[in-house]
Parts: sequence; C-alpha cells; structure tokens
Amino acid sequence: QVQLVESGGGLVQAGGSLRLSCAASGRTFSSYVMGWFRQAPGKEREFVSSINWSGEYYADSVKGRFTISRVNGRNTAYLQMNSLKPEDTAVYYCAAGRSSATSPHLYDYWGQGTQVTVSS
Repeated sequence: QVQLVESGGGLVQAGGSLRLSCAASGRTFSSYVMGWFRQAPGKEREFVSSINWSGEYYADSVKGRFTISRVNGRNTAYLQMNSLKPEDTAVYYCAAGRSSATSPHLYDYWGQGTQVTVSS
C-alpha cells in the first residue's frame, strides 16, 4: 500500500513557475514508476509526465517547460513547472504504478490532487 500526498499548487500568473511535490508513504517507493496527471473542469484526466529507472517521459504539451524528478531517499517526486500557461490550469495528481504508461488506468495509487491556476 502506498499513500501519496501532493503539495505546491496555487495561483500564478502566466509565465510563472510552480513546483509540485508528491510525498509517498511506504518502503517500496523506489520500485514504483511515478506519474503526474492533470484534470481540467469538464475534461478527462490526462498524462503529464512520468519517471522510472530508465528515464523521464512528457506529454507534448508540457515538453520543454516541465521537469519531473524524484528523490528515492526522501520518498518524494517533484514536478517543476516553468513558463506556465492558462491552459495548464487543472487539478494535478501524482500517481504510482508499475509501468510508464500514459493511461491513468494503469496506475495503482493516487494522491488527492492539488489545484494549479494560471491567470492570463
């Protein structure tokens, strides 16, 4: 069992930056792929980024602006978001799974989400 808690969301102007954190419980954090997803009102949950032992993966919409990382010794994953745009506004979720899938259905554990609002 893994419990995930996101933090770091907030309100920021377009062009600004935020860093999201995802703190995980449990001693097997390093064995999981960590992913970030987001869901805007009226839209489906969409893949943002994931990180595993072989590399990082990004949605085209965030590539070059967002950076995912993890510190296994701290049981924490991060999402650094730069050059934010109004269309990045959504609830951001971290998730833990066994593969770097882009489908949210393939992740086993989810956090409660943190709101990111980008004003124009």
